[in-house]
Amino acid sequence: MDSSAQNDRTLKTTFPLTPQSTLATLLAIVRNPLDALPPSVFTEPLVFSKSAGELKVYLADPALIHEALVKNAEALGKGDQVRRALGPALGQGLLTADGAHWKWQRQSVAGAFRHDKLLELQPTMIAAARRTRDRWIGVGNGTVDVSHEMMRTTFDIIVETMMSGGHGIDVGRVEKGISDFLKPTGWTFALGLLHAPEWIPYPGRGKAEAAVAFLRSSLLSVIEERRKHPDGRHDLVNMLLSASDPESGRRMSDREVVDNLMTFITAGHETTALGLAWTFGLLARHPQIEGKVLAEIDVVTMGEPVDAEHVSKLVYTRQAFSEAMRLYPPAPIITRTALEDFELGGYLIPAGTVMIVPIYAVHHHASLWSDPEAFDPDRFSPEAAKARHRYAYMPFGAGPRVCIGNAFAVMEAVAILAVLLQKVRLTTIEPEPPKPVMKVTLRSNRPQRMNLILR
Repeated sequence: MDSSAQNDRTLKTTFPLTPQSTLATLLAIVRNPLDALPPSVFTEPLVFSKSAGELKVYLADPALIHEALVKNAEALGKGDQVRRALGPALGQGLLTADGAHWKWQRQSVAGAFRHDKLLELQPTMIAAARRTRDRWIGVGNGTVDVSHEMMRTTFDIIVETMMSGGHGIDVGRVEKGISDFLKPTGWTFALGLLHAPEWIPYPGRGKAEAAVAFLRSSLLSVIEERRKHPDGRHDLVNMLLSASDPESGRRMSDREVVDNLMTFITAGHETTALGLAWTFGLLARHPQIEGKVLAEIDVVTMGEPVDAEHVSKLVYTRQAFSEAMRLYPPAPIITRTALEDFELGGYLIPAGTVMIVPIYAVHHHASLWSDPEAFDPDRFSPEAAKARHRYAYMPFGAGPRVCIGNAFAVMEAVAILAVLLQKVRLTTIEPEPPKPVMKVTLRSNRPQRMNLILR
């Protein structure tokens, strides 16, 4: 008998299941998938459960997350749940594809996210933030919906940097379209759990399908125009149009280019906007921390308008944004499906098992963070970050499929925070903070309206 077979005999193949009612789980998923997490994932390293006949493994231990997502990356796929929820909009783009198709697409766009390329984009980020600042100054002392404002600002940036202006895309309709698409995703997750037929109607399905049709057709018109009138612009559209598979030499079809533009426009602006909205809310509720951020901006800029050279020096501002993303990770749960049997933490995980990394729970885990519900940017000082396991903090996912735009997002967020905070102050209206609700991304359960005070 070979050693691997002998090793397999020593692996545990029975699992300590945490009871979960299928009906209760389904109802929670429809309302807010965060509520469907077993409470023990906030205190235990590894939790097994079964619902609708499907084995689920929740990983909250950084070492086990690394073992699963990095060491066993080849044994895991995105799975049917992700395909059902995101496939209609994102097709087989970078976020949803698997295997060789994912790998060559990732290689195709990697050049757009090199550090030197990102530095070239900083002036565009700052210009968009200034447009928002000037719009707010025009409002004067009034109220703004900071979630909507950040969506508008980050969309402005993604369109300018990735599509060289977007050829007249209707920003308001795109923003509404993304919300209409994401709103009923709880239903798609719940029906996927039941392996229900994909044609089954559910609340919001019609609006979601109309939104997807509008979004994809808008981007297709951009691509068709660029193919008719090619130019030398160094943006993502041209990079995708010229990309070729290093093995087969084939290029992306229009559909595949749309898949990837949809991925970057939805995931790329939505997550940063949400992180910024949560950050503004937290700073407003913690004036001492806000004061430290403002003091840093004043020292770094010496009272001058924020410019590209200042962004990398705003260390504490970046820490505040990082801490906001710990408390409110934009992508709060990631899932994978085991494509084959593999070993994890002394267990033999069978093919078909759904692996769940509840990033929200990991970021609030009692064994990983002291006083986990407190807002404390000092957790992200260089010394504190170095002492922590790399997979204790995963605002952009983890492993080979970590978000390719993570450095872009952080740079963008720091620039926007600095430009806006230098001239305006936001204060809360509601006595209690909004509740986080997962609609693929982590949104608030109500509009985040805040008082705007000019400095």
